[in-house]
Amino acid sequence: MPDSPFLEEAKSRFRMIRRLADGALAQVPEEAWFRPLAPGENSIALVMKHLSGNMRSRWTGFLTTDGEKPDRNRDGEFELEAADTPGALRERWETGWTLLHRTLDGLGEGDLARTVTIRGEPHTVLQAIVRQLAHYGYHAGQIVLLARHFAGERWTSLSIPKGRSREFEVNRDGTTRGA
Repeated sequence: MPDSPFLEEAKSRFRMIRRLADGALAQVPEEAWFRPLAPGENSIALVMKHLSGNMRSRWTGFLTTDGEKPDRNRDGEFELEAADTPGALRERWETGWTLLHRTLDGLGEGDLARTVTIRGEPHTVLQAIVRQLAHYGYHAGQIVLLARHFAGERWTSLSIPKGRSREFEVNRDGTTRGA
C-alpha cells in the first residue's frame, strides 16, 4: 500500500498509547490489576478487558462489517469472571493490538475516505481511526492512573518526571538541555 502520512502518524500514536499502558502494567503486580479504587469502579483488569473487546470488535472486518460485532458483550467487559486471569487478559490484549496493527498496515491513503460503520453510524476510515485513538488514549490514561496509585513510591515516570522539565527542553540547535 502507498505510504500515508496520516496512517503512519496514527500507527505511531497507537504504539505510544500501548507503550504507556504496558509501561504502567509492568510497574504493578498482576494481583493489583484486579483492585478498583472503590466499589463499583473499574480496575485495570476491567479496562484491559474492555479495550481488548473493543479492539477485537472494531478491527475485525474493519472495512466490510459494522465495528460493533453482534457477538460482542460490551457490558460483560466490565464484569470480572473466573476466566479473567492475568494470562487470559494478556492474551486478549495482545490479540487486540495485533488486529489493530494488521488492519492499519493493510490500509492505504485511498482508504481514508471510504465509509465504515460503528453501531450503524457511518464514519470515514479517517474518522473511525481518530475515534479509536481518542478512546484508547482515554483508557490508557486510566490504566496509568490506577497503576501509579498502586505502585506508590515505586512508580517510575513514563514521561518527563516531575520537576525535571528543563532537562528535556530542546535548544535552538536541536540538542537537549542537560543531556
